[in-house]
Amino acid sequence: MKRIGVLTSGGDAPGMNAAVRSVVRCAIHHKLEVKGIMRGYEGLINNEVVGMGARSVSNILTRGGTVLKTARSKEFMKKSGRKKAYETVKKNGLDGLVIIGGNGSFRGAHVLWKEFKVPSIGVPGTIDNDISGSDYTIGAHTAVNTALDAIDKIRDTVTSMERIYIVEVMGREDPFIATRVGLAGGAEDVVFPYTKYDVDKMCVDIIKGRKKGKVSWIIVVSEGTARANDVAEAINKKTGFSVRPVVLGHIQRGGSPEAFDRILASVLGLYAVLELRKGRTDAMVGLVSHGIKVTPYEEACKMDKTKRLVDKEMYKLMRILAE
Repeated sequence: MKRIGVLTSGGDAPGMNAAVRSVVRCAIHHKLEVKGIMRGYEGLINNEVVGMGARSVSNILTRGGTVLKTARSKEFMKKSGRKKAYETVKKNGLDGLVIIGGNGSFRGAHVLWKEFKVPSIGVPGTIDNDISGSDYTIGAHTAVNTALDAIDKIRDTVTSMERIYIVEVMGREDPFIATRVGLAGGAEDVVFPYTKYDVDKMCVDIIKGRKKGKVSWIIVVSEGTARANDVAEAINKKTGFSVRPVVLGHIQRGGSPEAFDRILASVLGLYAVLELRKGRTDAMVGLVSHGIKVTPYEEACKMDKTKRLVDKEMYKLMRILAE
């Protein structure tokens, strides 16, 4: 192996730049040439390939987003698009790719291997922490702390105005952000994926709380399960209390990565390079119980039942502490 490519794909996550930096400098350390692919699979299709050296990644460790840019590619969903991507790989003499992204990115890499035998190793970068084969994904911790900072500020107003606030956080299919923010932020309830929520029961709890002197209330809602506006309207109609919805939105994706995400990205970037050099492919490197684990893409994209059990236990604890 003489030359590798690195790309970031899907939604951006804090720490992606740290991963790019690690891949580039570790590859150079191991006498490999590195090419950066701009805009993910879309850039791979369009031959947006640039040379990268150690100085190309200077001063990006602390930056959010990704200097390689990212995009969602509809053309890559078609075999004709993937064929163009393969042609770019061959044209640039790339012996392997490092794919930094989430589920969709790894599925794409898996298909590219099956159809055209393009070797790749994945690095899990997504704020949802919804990848099997890694306890944590790059960006997830920073996203939680960004949302938590907002909720801490909202709490001041909630307490002062004696209101109910419904705070919507990101997480279409995974409750990682919602359950962690709910527990760390002292929320009274959390609405999150793969569980049923009962607005009537929420209203009963709120009314009982008011009788006990609990005059402020925060409910965290995961976007994949409900919308803050809808929940707020329903509670207002049933209780008559003042309810305000807040949607945190894409601020959760941005910002400088925290120490944990910088370290995780740096370590996984190294191991991605090492696994490629060993001839491994069609798999992802992840952190499991403080050690590095290599997981096939197909397994990495499946539901992680262990994480879901942890989410439910965190929810139970949050409810106990909110009483």
